[in-house]
Amino acid sequence: MTELPSIAAVVEQSELLFSQPEVEAAITKIAQQITSALADKNPIMLCVMNGGLIFTGKLLSQLSFPLQVDYCHATRYRGETQGGDLQWKALPQLDLSDRTVVVLDDIYDEGYTLIALLNAIKAQGAKEVYSAVLTDKKHDRKAEPDFQPDFIGLPIPDRYVFGYGMDYQHYWRNAPAIYAVKGL
Repeated sequence: MTELPSIAAVVEQSELLFSQPEVEAAITKIAQQITSALADKNPIMLCVMNGGLIFTGKLLSQLSFPLQVDYCHATRYRGETQGGDLQWKALPQLDLSDRTVVVLDDIYDEGYTLIALLNAIKAQGAKEVYSAVLTDKKHDRKAEPDFQPDFIGLPIPDRYVFGYGMDYQHYWRNAPAIYAVKGL
């Protein structure tokens, strides 16, 4: 079990990358882009748990058109700071066939998880599949270098980040800003 005093100190010892107003402005920008592109498509907004939860909640309240919401859960991290094999925990419950689907996630890092999710949704017969991410980690280790999410909030450096849904050892998803862990 992680000691709470050391977990509590993580925020104080981390670097603030984006403040709450900056993150909220990025989410508003994505909401405007999605509204412009998809308001007439009756989309399914698919939250990737657990990281996409806060981003999805903040985004949905800014989308004032008919849509449905579902979730899926796939992970490569399981509380670690480096990813491993993809592990599926929950598949979408709504029928995705012939639908426009927008996958909502917290971070586009190397892209293995996101690309696997997009391919699985296409295999379920979705008519159109889009991706929206709160953050895009800038590095040259992308799974598919030519791929880019359709809607991107903020570029972040190649560091271990947390807050707004992204976690540090299963903690700090609730941090109201985006931080980089010292030394990682």
